[in-house]
Amino acid sequence: MKKRLLARVALGALLVLPAALRAQDMLQGVDLSQPSYSQSEMSRADVEGALKAGKRDFSGKSLNGLDLSGLDFSGANFRAARLNKTRLSGAVLDGVILDQAWLLQADLTGASLKGVHAFAAQMQKMRADGADFTGARVAGDLSGASLRGAKFNDANLSADMKNQSMGLMRAVLRSAVLEGAQFRSANLMSADLRFARASGADFSRANLMNADASGADFVGAVFTKAMTKDLDLDSAQIDASAEQALESAQHLDRARRQ
Repeated sequence: MKKRLLARVALGALLVLPAALRAQDMLQGVDLSQPSYSQSEMSRADVEGALKAGKRDFSGKSLNGLDLSGLDFSGANFRAARLNKTRLSGAVLDGVILDQAWLLQADLTGASLKGVHAFAAQMQKMRADGADFTGARVAGDLSGASLRGAKFNDANLSADMKNQSMGLMRAVLRSAVLEGAQFRSANLMSADLRFARASGADFSRANLMNADASGADFVGAVFTKAMTKDLDLDSAQIDASAEQALESAQHLDRARRQ
């Protein structure tokens, strides 16, 4: 009886795990050399013309590699669009829909993304230093992204517990550069912060409950009035002075002090 029960538990884990992995590992099996992921079907002039004509629906478009820096895309729809290696530095993307969009190695340095909605977006190795994500909803993959000095104040990067059809969707900031970034009053519940470089980042009043920050660098980070219950700090680097603010975190005894 016990063996049958263990077998059922193991089988259940095997059935659930692949779905969770598929949730954000959309790169697996995708040929990024295909034209739809590596070329553009429009020129910058075409995009500017569309904006001047009041057309802001770029859903499903391939705009890879274009230089669209400085353009105002406020309220535009980029759902499932491909923007790999696209330059959007200094662009205005306030209120834009980026659900299921691809922005691999895109450059959004200094861009404004206030209130942007990015669900299941692929933003690995994106460069968005100094970008403003204030009030944004981000449940996508930003692994290896450069976000130095970026603002995520009042943003929601937490796990989506309502829609589980694709598995657990949350902000993945694994190995991301978050030095000096602002997460004031942001929701990072269950977010993936493993090995993130977040020295000097501001997490004041942020919700970090159940987030995984194993191996992360939090030297000089601020956790004033942050919610840190079950935040995993296994092998993370912290300041000894931050211990009180992190007292409800998991594996605090395994964190390395500076």
